Amino acid sequence: MAKKTAREKLVAKKEIKKVVMDKAWGGIPVGGTMLVATPLMVDAYIREIPHGETNTIPEMRDALAAQQGCSGTCPMSTSIFVRMVAEAALEDLADGKSVSEITPFWRMITSLDKMVGKLNVDPAWIDEQRALEANT
Repeated sequence: MAKKTAREKLVAKKEIKKVVMDKAWGGIPVGGTMLVATPLMVDAYIREIPHGETNTIPEMRDALAAQQGCSGTCPMSTSIFVRMVAEAALEDLADGKSVSEITPFWRMITSLDKMVGKLNVDPAWIDEQRALEANT
C-alpha cells in the first residue's frame, strides 16, 4: 500500500471532537471543554490570515476554541495539523502550484519553530515569504 501524501492526509474525513476534561491539561481546566479540531479547520484558518499579517499557533487555538464554544484547543493535535497543512502546501508547490495558490503556512510558523526541521523546506524560504509579504 502506497504511503499517503500530505494532501491526502489533510483532506481525510475527520470529525471535530469536544472533550470534557477530567484533569487539567494544555491550559484547559478540569471540567472545561477541549476542542480537537480537524486538519481542514486549521487549513481554513491559516488561509484566512490576511496577506502581510502573521498569527501564532496559540492565537489560532484560542480563536478555534472560541468559535466552537470550548475552553481551549488541543495543543498537540493542532501542531500536528499545522505541520500537515505546511507539508500539503509544499507538495502543491512541488507539483507546480504558485506560492499564491498554496496555503500560506509561513503566516503561522517561523523558521525558528521546531516543526520546520521536519519540513522539506529551507527555513530561510519561510523568512523570505514573511519578509516579502511584510513589504507589500
